[in-house]
Order: sequence, then C-alpha cells, then structure tokens
Amino acid sequence: MSDWIKAARLRTLPLSLSGIIMGSFIAKWRLWGEGGTWDWKIFALALLVTLLYQILSNYANDYGDGIKGTDAKRASEAEARAVASGKITAKQMRNAVILFSVLSFVATVALLYIAFIPEYMNEFYIFIGLGVASILAAIGYTIGKKPYGYMGLGDLFVFVFFGLVSVCGSYFLFTKTFSWDMLLPGTAVGMMSMAVLNLNNMRDIESDKLSGKNSFALRIGFKNAMIYEMVLLQFPLILILIFLAINGFLQSQNYYVFIVMILIIPFAKLRRKIMEVKEPRQLDPFLKQVGILTFMMALFTAIGLNLFK
Repeated sequence: MSDWIKAARLRTLPLSLSGIIMGSFIAKWRLWGEGGTWDWKIFALALLVTLLYQILSNYANDYGDGIKGTDAKRASEAEARAVASGKITAKQMRNAVILFSVLSFVATVALLYIAFIPEYMNEFYIFIGLGVASILAAIGYTIGKKPYGYMGLGDLFVFVFFGLVSVCGSYFLFTKTFSWDMLLPGTAVGMMSMAVLNLNNMRDIESDKLSGKNSFALRIGFKNAMIYEMVLLQFPLILILIFLAINGFLQSQNYYVFIVMILIIPFAKLRRKIMEVKEPRQLDPFLKQVGILTFMMALFTAIGLNLFK
C-alpha cells in the first residue's frame, strides 16, 4: 500500500485543489451578494473529482514514463517512481489507471447530477464532455503513441485544465453563469500550475534529452526556461489584485480582502532562491513550495472574500 501512496504523489494534491477552492469560494462570495445559495455537496464532490483526476494523472505519468524508459534515465527519481523501480508492475499500474479513470468518470457524473439535474440539462451534457476531456488529458500526457507531454504541449494543457477549467468550471457549477472576470483568477492558478510543471521539466532537462521527451523547457533551453519561470511566478498575484480592483474593493472599506497580498514576500523569496540554482536537480524542493504557495493564494483569496463580509 505504501508504494501506491508514494506513486499517488501526495505533494501534488494541494496544487490540484487550488483551482476548486478559488472558483468555489468566489462563487460563494458572489452568491451571497446576490442572495443566492451555495451547496456544500457540490464543493465536496468537486474536491473528490479533482483528487481522483490528480491521482489518475500521477499513476498515468508513472506508467507512461515507466514503459517508455524515461524514468530509468532519471537517476534521482528512478527509485521513487513505482514502475521504473519495479515496486509496481506495468500491468498493475495500467489496471490502476483504468480503475481511476472509471472512478473519476463516476464521480464526475455524480457531481454534475447534483449541480445540474433537472433544470440544466444542456449544461450537464457540456460538462460531461469537459469531464471526459479532463480524463483523457490526464492519461494522454505520457501514454499513447504521441503523448502531448513529449511534444512540449504539457504547459498548455496544464494551463487550460488546472487553471481555466478548474476555476471557471467550479464557479459555474454553483452560479450556472460565466463571468469574464473569472478568467483572471483562472489564469493566476493556471500560471502557477505551469510554473510547477516547468520546474519539473527544468529539473529533468538532461534526462529528458536522452529519452526523447521534448518538454517545453527542453525546447527553449534551461536559461530561457528560468526566465519563463520568473514570468509565471510574477503575474498571479497581480491578476488577483486586478480581479479585486475591478470588483470594487479598492474603493471599499473591506481591506481584509487583500490578505492574499501578504504572499508577495514569500513569492519574492521563492523567485530569488530559484534564480540562484545552477544545477537542474537542485530545483526539486521548489516543486512542493510552488504548489503550497498556489494553495495559499487560493485559500487567502477565499478567506478574504468570505470571512470578512
């Protein structure tokens, strides 16, 4: 069981939850202002669906990189990845991918049934399609003849599904409406998710070159990937500030809503420490730190909007 828990890579879970927290609690704040109701069952099921998607993605990546021999070329990770180390067989991991694909789909249907049935049938079918697309995206990063993670397209998919779909989609589950200003927090979470992936690809840039995994970091080179990383870590808080500004908080007396801005300091420290790294493998500790900062950004935004109304 411990091998399966390690393969699930629990340190990635805060990042996956961030989009749901951001979208759900912005919806809670907006519904409160409009006299609407916020359903905790939708939130609980959305968290469950996201956790299942993330575990599915981690198992699929373990399986895909394992059978392609990519992990075998990563001296620092080969022992940690289950299939490459032999702790879990490729067949067992493939079965786990199938199982979690089914569980993810069932949980998605349950979530959408609670959120949309019977008044919003069209939305139900549209979100079923998004759910299937999310499952396929989780699997397709490393599995298949042309996995998009091996073509340098991982950043785009992470931005769309971990950012826009997660934040804007969870917001829609509660409000049944789309608001253009939600693209701001959606982009903020998406950029942080891209920052995690880019760090991961920067760390593995040498081994990925040997295995033929042409990540975006490998395509642009380590130096340019570092500049790209700084850009990704610079703008999320600015986007959140713009979101708060266009919703009138700069003119209000509710300054508590800006509690999220205390993260400016840890963001700045993190960027400085990452820039000091010279060896790619020294980037590994920062993966968890960026994930936690993303979670804190979503949590503080939620607290600021809802706790001090």
